[in-house]
Amino acid sequence: MGQSLHNYSVHLKDLIDKVELTQAEHMDKAAQLIVEAIEHGHSIFAFGASHAGMLSMELFYRTGGLVNINPIFAADLMSNIRPATLTSDIERLEGYGTLILRNTNIKAGDVLILHSVSGRNAVTIDMGLEAKKLGIKVIVITNLTYTNLVTSRHSSNLKLKDVGDIVIDNCGEFEDSSQKITGVDQKMGPTSTIIGAFIVNGITLKVAEKLVEKGIEVPVFHSANIDGGDEHNKALMEKYKNNIFYM
Repeated sequence: MGQSLHNYSVHLKDLIDKVELTQAEHMDKAAQLIVEAIEHGHSIFAFGASHAGMLSMELFYRTGGLVNINPIFAADLMSNIRPATLTSDIERLEGYGTLILRNTNIKAGDVLILHSVSGRNAVTIDMGLEAKKLGIKVIVITNLTYTNLVTSRHSSNLKLKDVGDIVIDNCGEFEDSSQKITGVDQKMGPTSTIIGAFIVNGITLKVAEKLVEKGIEVPVFHSANIDGGDEHNKALMEKYKNNIFYM
């Protein structure tokens, strides 16, 4: 029997350790931006195209998650569109990310988390550039190894890493996949979703710690599948109704 599962497991654990060792300071700064936004009554938004958007799903309306994080979903940039290849074409359209952002409730003082593994496509770059114009702080999660080996698909020649106030490296490999299987040309076992989820949940943990230190309530969801969970969550969503836009 092959060792692919074991090798993948070891690699993921090593990546988590590497992220903790090398990115903890950046994650802490990201958490501080979010805390300052919460202190001043602002909102948090998150966006990624196609599979990168899974981190937006991870962050909102779930047990252990912060109530006031808003996903930005664009239907034609999600993987359930048909044909699925359209997502690759549309995320390269310059100007589209600007339109998406302008049609959300985001405003000056808010925080925007942008996730793109390659960091080269126009939609997230445009969104980051527009956010900066509007006075919004931008947290970027990307793969610096990958992005440094590809060219920008934006007319400015910028990449996503160039538009972030804070840039967090997921420490992945070029092309994201990590495991070589004998007899298969293409590597398998991508890492960005698992490591990305570790990063964003790690940031929210830091946010909670900082809020507690300041004596500020941590607006965190309980599971809707426990007794009293619905009531707790409903009360929080009512309290933060001016900061959430997914209801």
